[in-house]
Amino acid sequence: MLQSKMKDVPAAEQEKILMLVEKNPELFQKITLEVQEKIKEGKDQMSATMEVVGRYQEELKGLM
Repeated sequence: MLQSKMKDVPAAEQEKILMLVEKNPELFQKITLEVQEKIKEGKDQMSATMEVVGRYQEELKGLM
């Protein structure tokens, strides 16, 4: 499913993203759920994603 959302992303970048998700799927599940909650609260998808990802920035850096 994730790959279908990234059809415009270069293959090398897709591979990096998939590797990160495989390293810590629970973190990405948590991020996804929080983004969905923010969208339900009325935020647009980009704003919600940026806000939630910002909160998990240190954990994401650790995966890289």
